[in-house]
Amino acid sequence: MISSLMEDAVGFAPSPRMNIQIRKAAMRDIGPLLTLINGHASKGIMLPRTEFEMSENMRDFSVAYAGDDLVGCGALHFYSPIVGEIRSLAVADSVKTQGIGRLVVDALIREARDFALAAVFAFTYVPGFFGKVGFAEVERGELPLKAWKDCLRCPKFQCCDEIAVLRILNPARYEKPRAEHSANTPFHIEGDTIVLLPTIKPL
Repeated sequence: MISSLMEDAVGFAPSPRMNIQIRKAAMRDIGPLLTLINGHASKGIMLPRTEFEMSENMRDFSVAYAGDDLVGCGALHFYSPIVGEIRSLAVADSVKTQGIGRLVVDALIREARDFALAAVFAFTYVPGFFGKVGFAEVERGELPLKAWKDCLRCPKFQCCDEIAVLRILNPARYEKPRAEHSANTPFHIEGDTIVLLPTIKPL
């Protein structure tokens, strides 16, 4: 589930010199988003996306603009009524270390709270960055099974080196179903029913 945010792109504090606007993506952003995402994909640090895939998932995306230039993006993808994933986090090479990634993640966390999610997770090469915004490293087997679906088409499927991180936004709501079942058993909720999912253990 390769993420493009690498160590050399991380700058935690947004630069005061940049006027960055963060908003939900619109269909007019598909072209710039494809350029940004597939540019990183060509380097093997992000999964490529097609226009069709972007159109299907545009409502997940938020974008960061500096004037007319797209400088960053990220998506909040829902996996259950209480859990979502921060994914497709990318920053333009021209603004590396300017804090764009932090601004996008903050916006996605606010969105997750607006939707009353209990937790969000991500796969990343920079756990230190996510640690500064409240995430903790977790075992992959703790995450919903559906989170693995993109792994099947990832070039690093057999030798994944990304780290799973999790931020709990509502501890009581997140921990209640886990307390009733095995702490390492992924789950999702359908109505009032807790459905246990198979656990995939990393080798």
